[in-house]
Amino acid sequence: MIKQDQSSASSETQTVSILGSTGSIGQSTLEVLSLHPQQFNLFALSANTRADLLLSQCEKWHPDYAVLRNPEQAEWLERSLLEKGLTTTLLHGSEGLDFIASHEQVDIVMASIVGSAGLRSTLAAVDAGKKVLLANKESLVMAGALFMRAVKKSGAVLLPIDSEHNAIFQCMPTPDLNGSSALCAESANSLGSIKANGIRKILLTGSGGPFRTLPIESFSTITPDQACAHPNWSMGRKISVDSATMMNKGLELIEACWLFNCSSSDIDIVVHPQSVIHSMVEYLDGSVLAQMGHPDMRTPIAHALAWPERVESGVESLNWTQMNGLTFEAPDNQRFPALKMARQAAEAGGSVPIVLNAANEIAVDAFLNELIPFTAIIDVVQQCLEKIPFEEPMTLDAIEAIDFQARELAKDCCQAFQKVPS
Repeated sequence: MIKQDQSSASSETQTVSILGSTGSIGQSTLEVLSLHPQQFNLFALSANTRADLLLSQCEKWHPDYAVLRNPEQAEWLERSLLEKGLTTTLLHGSEGLDFIASHEQVDIVMASIVGSAGLRSTLAAVDAGKKVLLANKESLVMAGALFMRAVKKSGAVLLPIDSEHNAIFQCMPTPDLNGSSALCAESANSLGSIKANGIRKILLTGSGGPFRTLPIESFSTITPDQACAHPNWSMGRKISVDSATMMNKGLELIEACWLFNCSSSDIDIVVHPQSVIHSMVEYLDGSVLAQMGHPDMRTPIAHALAWPERVESGVESLNWTQMNGLTFEAPDNQRFPALKMARQAAEAGGSVPIVLNAANEIAVDAFLNELIPFTAIIDVVQQCLEKIPFEEPMTLDAIEAIDFQARELAKDCCQAFQKVPS
């Protein structure tokens, strides 16, 4: 985790760009911003395909810029903006995303585009030295070394938005705001940072998703709607499926290694079905610090937006007298093989996490479109990991080439698992 001087005082208005404003994180960010109109000013919004929702957001917020990645809907959106008399300038594609992520007027960038599609624009924000609120875990899964080098070089402020990583950050020692944090990372393989701060273990919690107790023999008949019915969190469909396979927790483990400058052996995954404790940090003296709250993404969003200050998030207080209990259990690796795969990918490094992420994105999309069964998601990922040779990519182009190779192979693998129409 890199922290540099926080030059803007809390009394000054901060200007915000949201990469992925129509997703669940983007919409939650807008909810938090609406509570603090004097503290934050919205500069830009972006969407992939949800042009109608982006238009509604422009009507309400009047940003300077909006970006739509899907060119097929751009003409309709541009015409609609004009018809409604809105002065928002419409930009397109990756160039537009880079523009709103790196613009000199922008102080804060919420990086919440799902999947590998968010990597380049998130890096653009980092290279421009912004305060980057990272909800796009794939940026670190795919390009951790390159990404963290860019953070250090630019002096960007990197703050985690995933509830688990945000919780870990809140339980870490307070960084020195007059310089680099003691957790400043040059290499994810160096254990000096957490040990130097008296930390024994990071405890990464997860609910176990909707299938924590479902008989494994029933997994082959799981439907997309069932997989997306998370018991605690309201999330997008892709991340909901990742939660159901616990691949999301595996990707979070890889992300945590980069954020907190540690190895996978320093992180234990703990299943906590109630999702009240969002993660914990265990210190050498036996103390365990936990961050608790309702399972609501507005809490980590508000924390990161205002950091190092605190602001209202709109989330209600926990009712301690109505809690029936908090329980914990070890993850079942037979039920959730994605956890073992992700831990091995974290240890291997190089191209392995890139292949893991890319193959998973393709397989999850195929499952959501009812082309393959739920159980085939992990099989597709495993096949890609076995077939694509290890590399040590040093550039963004090399990373994206491996990502493309893995996606193409995953598509071929999905063909073999496609369900026969009934």
